[in-house]
Amino acid sequence: MSTSPPRVAPEERLVNLVVALMATEQGLTKDTILGSVSGYREQAEDGASKEALEKMFERDKENLRGLGVPIETIGDYADPDDLREARYRIPPTEYALPADIEFTPAELAVLTLAGGVWEERSLSAGARSGLRKIRSLGIDVDEPIIGFAPRITLREASFVPLQRAIEQAREVAFDYLRPGSAHPRRRQVRPYALVEFEGRWHLFAFDTSVDAERTFLLSRICSDVAITRRSFDGGGGAGAGERALAGLRDLAARQRAVVEVMAGTEAAVRLGRRADPVGTDTRGLRVPFVDLQVLADELASYGPEVRVIEPLPLRDAVVERLRGAREHSGAAT
Repeated sequence: MSTSPPRVAPEERLVNLVVALMATEQGLTKDTILGSVSGYREQAEDGASKEALEKMFERDKENLRGLGVPIETIGDYADPDDLREARYRIPPTEYALPADIEFTPAELAVLTLAGGVWEERSLSAGARSGLRKIRSLGIDVDEPIIGFAPRITLREASFVPLQRAIEQAREVAFDYLRPGSAHPRRRQVRPYALVEFEGRWHLFAFDTSVDAERTFLLSRICSDVAITRRSFDGGGGAGAGERALAGLRDLAARQRAVVEVMAGTEAAVRLGRRADPVGTDTRGLRVPFVDLQVLADELASYGPEVRVIEPLPLRDAVVERLRGAREHSGAAT
């Protein structure tokens, strides 16, 4: 009795692709990647068409570049513009820590603890098999690759089914709670891309009910994601990641909160990374944001470390959360 190859999670496929592209200096052709890298190979063995695999590869490249991974495209030496036999790689010099970087003992301790989430020999069996196939083609691997296998995840439950729907070019349906709404509404969309912005994941999709592209915050999806049987042309998602991020940056630039933070606190560190100072007051920060309610959740979590100056709706939302926490604490005791 035949069995289908095990499905490789999208995030594992991305990691396997990074490992493969870092493992060689001369680069890998698209055919080599699709036939050797775990995640693509299993789908090919399961009957996926070459066109579908190539679209998946293009989306993966777009996602990785959006995360800051420098994927280099090498054309034919005689004709650099001829990309029919293009090879791809990640230049180690552009994806490595600067040679002069130094860590304090405290920073090294934190990195050591974080390293406990990863294991040196955690590269999946499928990924190791892919690297062996690459070596068998006569492509040298410069140095041993440390495997990547996170044991924890901070993604919402909707991430995996949405990524699967993007790969399959299938419409999805879910309940979504818009900012300012009291009740969620059912949405049916054509998912184009998942992007991370300010530490939160967003879905960029074509909303069939309004006949327009929309961006959805995954934490506001309040139901299971249903993958429908209705397919769509995945070509409409070309450049979707860039359009989504551009729209989020533009929205955040128009919406800014002014807060005061206590020096040396977690709030000062976290907010300071993405905020601008207000005048000469080192305590004042101007924080860009996309979703007022989500920002209110974050600011309330800092407690007395932060005070909201404006806008007033944000201040009211933070006060409401703090009062609720106080009442809940009082009821519990």
